[in-house]
Amino acid sequence: MALWLCKQEPGCYSFQDLERDGSTSWDGVANPLARKHLRMMKPGDKVFFYHTGKEKAVVGEMVVSADPSLEPIGEDKAAVAVEMKVVRSLAKPVTLATIKADKLLATWDLVRLPRLSVVPVSEAQWKRVIALSDKKESK
Repeated sequence: MALWLCKQEPGCYSFQDLERDGSTSWDGVANPLARKHLRMMKPGDKVFFYHTGKEKAVVGEMVVSADPSLEPIGEDKAAVAVEMKVVRSLAKPVTLATIKADKLLATWDLVRLPRLSVVPVSEAQWKRVIALSDKKESK
């Protein structure tokens, strides 16, 4: 099982939309490296849902529910789509600022390649994001 992060502008499709719908086809990715990552996904892979724009935070978890498929859109014969199902929202969003400030996460592709919409996640990074989400605020 691999671990991933997919970014989306919440005004276009938010994690709340996914919770309402239960599943979605993740498509519309144009970057060749991001498409390569989508083509590598397998059913059962876990995926963080990241809100871009003003929010800039990991907000939920999805799971890949079907193998990737070519989804030609107009003239784009290389377009890829992956079916995703909702798993859960995180206890609290983990912001990009928190990620950048964390020693373990500061070198993650999410930080290093900020324009890339699909990035791999190591097991250590996954566990750290979950821990940061579950962390209680100190008063």
